[in-house]
Amino acid sequence: MSPSEAAPTFFLAVVVILVVVRVVCLVAVKLGQPPVVGEMIAGVLLGPSLFGLVLPDVQAALFPDAIRSLLYVGGQIGLVIYMFGAGYEFNLSTITKSRKSVAAISSAGTLVPLALGVGVAVLGTSWVGIGKEGVPLVTSAAFVGVAVAITAFPMMVRIITERGIGSTRFGSLALACGALDDVLAWLLLAVVLGMHAGSLGPIALALGGGLLFALLVFLVGRRLLTRVMGSDRVSVDQRVLITAMTLFAAAWFTDTIGLYAVFGAFTVGVAFPRGAAADAVLAKIMPIGSIVFVPLFFTYSGLNTRFALLADPKLLAFALLTVAVAIVGKLGASWGAARLAGEPPAIATRVGVLVNARGLMQLIALNVGLAAGIVSPALFTVLVLVALVTTIMTAPVLAWLDRRDTRKGSSEVLLMAEPVPVTGKS
Repeated sequence: MSPSEAAPTFFLAVVVILVVVRVVCLVAVKLGQPPVVGEMIAGVLLGPSLFGLVLPDVQAALFPDAIRSLLYVGGQIGLVIYMFGAGYEFNLSTITKSRKSVAAISSAGTLVPLALGVGVAVLGTSWVGIGKEGVPLVTSAAFVGVAVAITAFPMMVRIITERGIGSTRFGSLALACGALDDVLAWLLLAVVLGMHAGSLGPIALALGGGLLFALLVFLVGRRLLTRVMGSDRVSVDQRVLITAMTLFAAAWFTDTIGLYAVFGAFTVGVAFPRGAAADAVLAKIMPIGSIVFVPLFFTYSGLNTRFALLADPKLLAFALLTVAVAIVGKLGASWGAARLAGEPPAIATRVGVLVNARGLMQLIALNVGLAAGIVSPALFTVLVLVALVTTIMTAPVLAWLDRRDTRKGSSEVLLMAEPVPVTGKS
């Protein structure tokens, strides 16, 4: 398909995606779910799990291979903008003010599910055959461990913001732990990709390049961006242009060194100067990224998800086991670590529930693994199910905990316990 032939098909595909996403999101919100859950489900529905099953010829015409590559690129643009916003929402002081609890929860919440994920992957390879031909077991198992250990930090930001719990003790703790979990997970993912390449070079490049990138962003880039945002001679449109150039340059660099575009965008967001000028830039950039481009990523992921594979009883049993292991490993370990760090039971439980969501970040990691040739279709589908279940359960469980504590008369204590601001906008 030539570019001139692909363009009209791509435009039609985007229209269909956006319509389906909006409809599913409306239903999801009415059911008490954040919009990102609707976007995830819409992506799966447009894939072979439903649309391709009911109308295979129509789906093939709407999403030919040439269009899928364009959806991937468009989705990456959305992720870069989205992760920039997530980084902007995060304040490093949330980590420094609760160092003991954050260190304990992040360590346990990463290492325990990592180990359990490796174990369940070894079991699945011998039991169901979820490994991909030509990929060593140690690499496949390590990838599953990283995918199970990851946290959906961007989704967590949205849930915490929408529920107005950012100033609570558990909200600030969850944000800090989620951000640190994801940084650790991306570094571990770089190690896994280095293992797959059979060389220490990619690992050294990712770790060394990542450190150099962070130093440049915080020591040089932050000062330059502060001058741009604080200058009266720079218009809002010029600030948007400079921000976009910075984001794409950061995405290019971190993608090149193996940490992937989202890491660079998130780092720039954390270092970005706060204030009215910066808020105006985000107000122009964020809507187009989150409303138009991010759904393309979910659809691309959905096109690679085949829930029909779960008709195999063995694979279905393995998928349910993986979901259970993911929840116990992440939620259970984070809760236990929070309790050992001295956090009250109610706060420890809520932190565990929040960091347990995998959502967008696990889907990003899965697509990285798919592009690298590590993940089989069966394993991809199983881990997408993990992402969906752990994300969908977050809002209802939090609502149930709120109702329970209201009956006990303890919700007021939770809301007033050690408020910590989560952004530096005001």
